Amino acid sequence: MAAKIIDGKAFAANVRERVKAHVTRLVEEHGVRPGLAVVLVGENPASEVYVRSKGKATKEAGMKSVEHKLDAATSEADLLALIDRLNRDETIHGILVQLPVPDHIDADKVLAAINPAKDVDGFHISNVGLLGTGQKAMVPCTPLGCLMMLREEHGSLAGKEAVVIGRSNIVGKPMAQLLVKDSCTVTIAHSRTKDLPGVVSRADIVVAAVGRPNMVTAEWIKPGATVIDVGINRIEKEDGGTRLVGDVDFADVSTIAGAITPVPGGVGPMTIACLLANTVTACCRMHGLAEPEGLTA
Repeated sequence: MAAKIIDGKAFAANVRERVKAHVTRLVEEHGVRPGLAVVLVGENPASEVYVRSKGKATKEAGMKSVEHKLDAATSEADLLALIDRLNRDETIHGILVQLPVPDHIDADKVLAAINPAKDVDGFHISNVGLLGTGQKAMVPCTPLGCLMMLREEHGSLAGKEAVVIGRSNIVGKPMAQLLVKDSCTVTIAHSRTKDLPGVVSRADIVVAAVGRPNMVTAEWIKPGATVIDVGINRIEKEDGGTRLVGDVDFADVSTIAGAITPVPGGVGPMTIACLLANTVTACCRMHGLAEPEGLTA
């Protein structure tokens, strides 16, 4: 029996509608409009596309959207000064500095300068520590999106055995922490894991985030398991063009998994949706208001 396809595009559209509804309530009942500031340094084409998409989605949700596009030669001091101004701006509830930044700027120093309460990317070391100790934190958008889809699929995740393939600070580690918080038994697997297929085959939930195209095959998967594919890899086609594939061999794994996210159209659309959700959450926390139900970790 073929696996259920988890439609990330439809799920993300639903999240964005819920965010928009909460924004409307905040404006009408409290006179508060969530604000997101995105900072882009330089002219990275992919980053420019992301920034445009984020700005469009922010406005569609009824939020205040601010974009700061800085020249590639902008000094680290000037960037830090901008972040300081945004930290003090009460109309801005979320700050996102689009990575990568030019080589002459220390990305870690930039991320550390953002007020943790406005860190809607969830990368600040304070938020990393809060998440790791099970406290209220701003959570990275991609793992939060994965968690939302898993909760939708399973209801309670308590007692599930989960394997996260990949140990990055952006996806793998925070994903594992979120699953632990939801009472899963979690293994973080990676390139040095002995008998990786055997480890993965025990899991009720598999989250693949390693950046290796089609690495996970049906032989690795426990029948009926839920597979979340975070990978986005561009590979060549026979006609000389390219196409996007995940870390999971979708056609193969679909024959045995219970549910699976496709690439594209799975986890990807959830990232911007969760950025909007995080901005609303940050706004509510700053004003001591009720957080949006079902849109937080």
